[in-house]
Amino acid sequence: MARFSVPGVFNYSMLTLSDHERVLYVGAREALFALDPNDISKQLRPQIDWPAPQDKKRECVAKGKNNQTECFNYIRFLQSYDHTLLYTCGTYAFQPKCTYVNADSFTLNAAALEDGKGKCPYDPAKGHTGLIVDKELYSATLNNFLGTEPVILRNLGQQHYSMKSEYLPAWLNEPDFVGSALVRESSGSKEGDDDKIYFFFTERAMELDCDTEPNVARVARVCKGDLGGTRTLQKKWTTFQKARLECSLPERHVYFNNLRAVFTLPGQDWRGTTFYAVRDYQISNVKEVFKGSYKEYREASQRWGRYTGSVPTPRPGSCITNSDRENGYNSSLQLPDATLNFAKKHPLMEDKALGRLLLLTKGVNFTRLAVDRVSALDQRPYNMLFIGTAEGWLQRVVILGSEAHVIEEIQLFETAQPVDSLTISHAKVRKQQQDVFQLLPFLHVEVYSHSPACQHSCMASSAVLEKSRERPLTCEVKKTDDLTPNHNNSFLNVLYIVR
Repeated sequence: MARFSVPGVFNYSMLTLSDHERVLYVGAREALFALDPNDISKQLRPQIDWPAPQDKKRECVAKGKNNQTECFNYIRFLQSYDHTLLYTCGTYAFQPKCTYVNADSFTLNAAALEDGKGKCPYDPAKGHTGLIVDKELYSATLNNFLGTEPVILRNLGQQHYSMKSEYLPAWLNEPDFVGSALVRESSGSKEGDDDKIYFFFTERAMELDCDTEPNVARVARVCKGDLGGTRTLQKKWTTFQKARLECSLPERHVYFNNLRAVFTLPGQDWRGTTFYAVRDYQISNVKEVFKGSYKEYREASQRWGRYTGSVPTPRPGSCITNSDRENGYNSSLQLPDATLNFAKKHPLMEDKALGRLLLLTKGVNFTRLAVDRVSALDQRPYNMLFIGTAEGWLQRVVILGSEAHVIEEIQLFETAQPVDSLTISHAKVRKQQQDVFQLLPFLHVEVYSHSPACQHSCMASSAVLEKSRERPLTCEVKKTDDLTPNHNNSFLNVLYIVR
């Protein structure tokens, strides 16, 4: 495994591949790097040093923050803006800033910084997600120094003006954001639907009884063409809706409410999109939830329940479609106040988004997830999960029908440290912890003796593909009646060999 680290640089928190996978960009604490994706020990350009100024660090300390861990510039956002520019944001000693990076020269103009409020968290330890869509930044973060104002924001672009969510607990209540995704639902839509941005997070649920687990996993979404309302919800999302992501073993009365990571796997078109969070959620199921009933808070009983009254037209929280345009509503700015007031008071849906539980490992805390679609010798596609754990292990999991099987498990670090990020290219999987990150080639794979996949056929287990060479794997299985670990190497004799 190739490794990369620089003395004195810590918290390699962001990984971004260039569009053609020719450069791997890395954001760390007060530094950015441009690396060769095929040899991450090689820097393609000199590193960019982007420290927070000393006066900002002193202000940070004066406000009660730690000068050893918090009062630095932690890079928390790094993505391509166009073919020549990257856009990056850092915590900047609890005064977040953003700027552009010239991709060709790999330079940053520290004198031309933009306010990062709403684009990047103040606190490097807080959850955050963001993505650039058509040169506009959609971000979900905490919008103030105290971390008490969660916001989902659109900013940066010339196409639309800035938009944000309402500061209402019914909209966002102590959320911990973990992921976001663009789904191009306008493509091929007979209804003239809009593209949507989905956000994934854990939050404290207001609708649950006090004696239950307070946190729940959520998915929320907004429409790309949302312009806010004219009087109600001015420059606020008119299409913000959220729903609970159900992840449980009801027969055992076990519920998984803390979302750690989400990965979006596209299909042949957007209708085949799947959201993975160790459980998989189909986009069609999620869409049905947002078309369903609303929840409401009933003052009389002081409880939440299904809304049973009449729903205004156009439907609150929906994107503008052809039917709305035929009725004279060409943008959200033309929506009636009845629709907008209802949307403001009813952001939560009644139904839950249900998925299929793929993997449950006792005593293992998953921290990061990446998914790829690979081809086996039978020419059929299989979905492969790469799962990082809190103890610094990487699990490779293949989905066979309705079941998931761990076919490989690698200990990545000498000491137990969480995997903080996973990025897949067509040739490698890259993962990182805070102080070092590694490149893992898709070559020789061995299977742990406790893997359920050891009990399946060679063909079923050979769903790994080294995509960089486009050569399928064949596997040789040396039969053994002993399924106990080989104490010399803790591996069974199950080998996957590139021919």
